[in-house]
Amino acid sequence: MTLPGLYAIADVGALAARGISLRAFAEELRAAGVMLVQYRDKDADDEVALYRAEEVGGVFEGSGATLIVNDRLDVMLLAGWDGVHVGQSDMAASEARVIAGDGRVIGVSTHTMEQVWEAEQGVADYVAIGPVFHTGTKRDAAPVVGLEGVRRARSLTTKPLVAIGGITRENAHRVVEAGADSVAVISGLLVKGERVQKVARDFMEIFR
Repeated sequence: MTLPGLYAIADVGALAARGISLRAFAEELRAAGVMLVQYRDKDADDEVALYRAEEVGGVFEGSGATLIVNDRLDVMLLAGWDGVHVGQSDMAASEARVIAGDGRVIGVSTHTMEQVWEAEQGVADYVAIGPVFHTGTKRDAAPVVGLEGVRRARSLTTKPLVAIGGITRENAHRVVEAGADSVAVISGLLVKGERVQKVARDFMEIFR
């Protein structure tokens, strides 16, 4: 598969900390033309998570964007989204594939070269490597892999490579030069005093 350059992550916790609603964020992304979005919500119960996923899905209806749910395979299936992203402590990608079937996108997070290699041999459609830089978004973030980690990961997988962790408009081009096909961005889209739509378009320009 081919991934868009910007992989926007709608992290409910990060949005709430800045007083931004999930719907408003999704509307800004759609207006910018973002074509790959992940909904990430670690704390909501199943009912709330499904409601929020359907809300985001409604915003992007008819856009052709690929919509991914972080971890919650049940929410992805019930909301009719395109795929699921699993971490190392979540459901295994192979198990997710069995449940989701071949028509869904499955992504997997990796933090070491051993994990990248395992992902390359497995069923995931794309591999995420990170954190590339220090990030405050995840309380339990793995050690930083740096640009060298992106380069090494690129040498180990033929699958689309997504870089994540501390990526901003200022450093994104370096991440791409290191071999990433796509950059996953959370806090980097939430710049004080700037509209998300404008920041997203700036990121997308890097890939033109």
